[in-house]
Amino acid sequence: MPQQQQQRRMFTAALLALVFILAAVSTTEAGKKEKPEKKAKKSDCGEWQWSVCVPTNGDCGLGTREGTRTGAECKQTTKTQKCKIPCNWKKQFGAECKYQFQAWGECDLNTALKTRTGNLKRALHNADCQKTVTISKPCGKLTKPKPQGKFHLL
Repeated sequence: MPQQQQQRRMFTAALLALVFILAAVSTTEAGKKEKPEKKAKKSDCGEWQWSVCVPTNGDCGLGTREGTRTGAECKQTTKTQKCKIPCNWKKQFGAECKYQFQAWGECDLNTALKTRTGNLKRALHNADCQKTVTISKPCGKLTKPKPQGKFHLL
């Protein structure tokens, strides 16, 4: 009999321990407050609109650009940003637009010009660039065909 009593005591102790553990876990869970999800801030601020990059010196290199946006409750409606205009880009198409050009075409004898087309490769700072551009340049030395034979005028 003493062995049965000892087993009952151990069973009771184990059962009480289990009850205490379950009570502790449920108390801990109940004590935790569910964190409310962060509310997404609804902003009435518009998108930033950026001016073209204005170089500090010359027509390329480091410079600044101005940004503005609208909105009644915007904390910031204007700001200045540093920018850079690459010095090897063709400025006639916009200093912030980079084009990949094809080979020069044949010389047009009527205009003495040759042309080539460029496709937009990259636009800095969301610049408004044309998709394709065409440039012309003088052909250079034009050689007129020489007569094949010798002619004598009398």
